[in-house]
This record gives sequence, C-alpha cells and structure tokens, in this order.
Amino acid sequence: MVVDDHPMWRDAVARDLAESGFDVVATAGDGEQAVRRARAVAPDVLVLDLNLPAKPGVQVCKELVGAQPAPRVLVLSASGEHADVLEAVKSGATGYLVKSASTEELVDAVRRTAAGDPVFTPGLAGLVLGEYRRLAAEPAPAPESGEAGETARAPRLTERETEVLRLVAKGLSYKQIAERLVISHRTVQNHVQNTLGKLQLHNRVELVRYAIERGLDDA
Repeated sequence: MVVDDHPMWRDAVARDLAESGFDVVATAGDGEQAVRRARAVAPDVLVLDLNLPAKPGVQVCKELVGAQPAPRVLVLSASGEHADVLEAVKSGATGYLVKSASTEELVDAVRRTAAGDPVFTPGLAGLVLGEYRRLAAEPAPAPESGEAGETARAPRLTERETEVLRLVAKGLSYKQIAERLVISHRTVQNHVQNTLGKLQLHNRVELVRYAIERGLDDA
C-alpha cells in the first residue's frame, strides 16, 4: 500500500511497484484515509510519507504497527533530517528511504522490508543504531509496585534464539544470519518471531534495543 499526499508521486510509486511484480492493494492521500484503508486491506508493506494532511505519518505508523495484523512500514520521505528519521523508527517503521532514491533502490527496499530487514538510506543506519545505544545507556525506569516479580523473571530463550538475537543486534540481515548459521531464511524469521513473542516486543527495532541493552551486540 502506498500513502502520499501528492497524487502524481503516489501514482508513480504505485505504478513502479506494480510493474516490478508487487500487488499494490490500495493507495491513500491523507493520514486518516491511510489508517482506514490499511485496516481494511491489511497490506504486508506500507510505503508511507511522513508529511500528510489530517494525521501525520508517524501517528499513522504508530496506530497501524500497534495493531494486528501489523504491516511493515517503509517510510519514503523528502526529509533526511535526523530528527525525522529517529521519530519514524521510534514509531515502529522498519526502514527509511529518502525520495531521491532510484526506482531500483525503492523496489529493493520494499522487498527487504517485506522480509523483515531494516532498510535505510546510506548513512542513516548508523544514526539509528547510535541513538539506540544512547537510549540503552540511560537508566531504565523503576518498575511500578507489584511489577518487581515480573521484572525479575526474564524470559527464557533457547541457545539458537539467543544466537539469532545477537546477530540481529549486530545489524545483520536475515539472509546474512541464515548464511552464517547455515540455516534457512524462513528458520531465521521463525526464531525472530518466537523471540518477539517471548519478550512481548512488537518489531525488530524494539528487538535490537532489547539486545543492545543487554550487551549482546558486543558479544
């Protein structure tokens, strides 16, 4: 699904994706329309502009990623400002591409987003990882009364799940993890989904932060 408030741009992106073999199930021109249509058609991937009328793109992302079934969100924005990138990722976006990207880069980004890999315009991936390192270094908020027991009981991950989580935290794609561990791409995805469920996390971004907080990216 493609969301952008400029009709010519929106139609061009939808056409390029359709010609590349994707099934474009819907388009939308503002934030409220985007949320309604996405809930109706349940796209696998949402190509989303940030600057939308009626409801901003980050709010659209938060509402849709927090629901089930949740699409994977690839932000396609004219802005390469660091604040915009970080806000989009914190709202649940899987990747961020600036509109100066070529059609080939967009098509590759959508394919990788569909596979669950984080995709960023060159130079932005380091920014995002650096921000999560900074957040991870901050003291965690104290648990509310009655939650101490829950906090103390860390979820039990299998050795393989922990191994996959460590490689995710290092920034490897699912394909790279599969090659390193000599397992299938699908098996990697299954391990990640199982880990997300055990840790009660919603997406790969939250998973990376969890791993960095526990030093797994340096292991």
